[in-house]
Amino acid sequence: MKVAVASPPYPKSIEDGLLQVEKLVKEAAAQHAEIICFPESYIPGYPMEEFTVEVSSPAKLQAALDKACKIAAENNIAVILPMDWYIHGGILNVAQVISNKGEVLGYQSKTQLDPTEDDVWLAGTERQIFEVNGVKIGIVICHEGFRYPELVRWAARRGAKIVFHPHFGGSNLQGTPLTEWGNKDNPYYEKAMMLRAMENTIYFASSNCATLYPESASSIIAPDGRCLAYQDYGVPGVAVADIDTGLATALLAGRFKPELYADEK
Repeated sequence: MKVAVASPPYPKSIEDGLLQVEKLVKEAAAQHAEIICFPESYIPGYPMEEFTVEVSSPAKLQAALDKACKIAAENNIAVILPMDWYIHGGILNVAQVISNKGEVLGYQSKTQLDPTEDDVWLAGTERQIFEVNGVKIGIVICHEGFRYPELVRWAARRGAKIVFHPHFGGSNLQGTPLTEWGNKDNPYYEKAMMLRAMENTIYFASSNCATLYPESASSIIAPDGRCLAYQDYGVPGVAVADIDTGLATALLAGRFKPELYADEK
């Protein structure tokens, strides 16, 4: 399978976000990718003080999802589109999974919120496994993949060959310019991507926005921890890599002994 992770600019509006989605979907499809993942809460945009986020509504978000489905079908590529999603009682932070036929396969909600997000979203309550073109995939959203490795292992133990990781980390106003992937002086995020792949013997594909000062690159990591592809820091585009699903054996995830921790609360 050939997979892609997107590095779009921060969306100026829902409409602008969809334009960026369409542009990068076309770019990934031209490279024969079968699936592409976008950053966390890309529609309407991750809530940061420096950015203006368009006020959303259930109707606006449903229309955006419908448009994304059309984009996926027209380009024959599956799309993971993170967005806000209204439910009774509040808003979830979700990643919608759309097939290459434009069908919504479901969504993964963010179940482990960052402490700063408790007043922004409701925490989800369920974990999901999806199947795209015969390959099982999992999704962890930002904080979940960086701070809760148990969630990646949950997916690996249930057959996921690759776990996608939409996240947001960076700024257009301030930060340290990054120049080398995985450098020891970089923030720890790229090292965490490596570990999530290595400790489970699966692929890990992480997507971040192309801000001027990103804290990590959109990256695709092999089961042995090698970075197969990444998008240059601060440059909008897609990183694409061929993955051999036969190498995603989940060997180390399968050796975990959950019965030893059954009483853990």
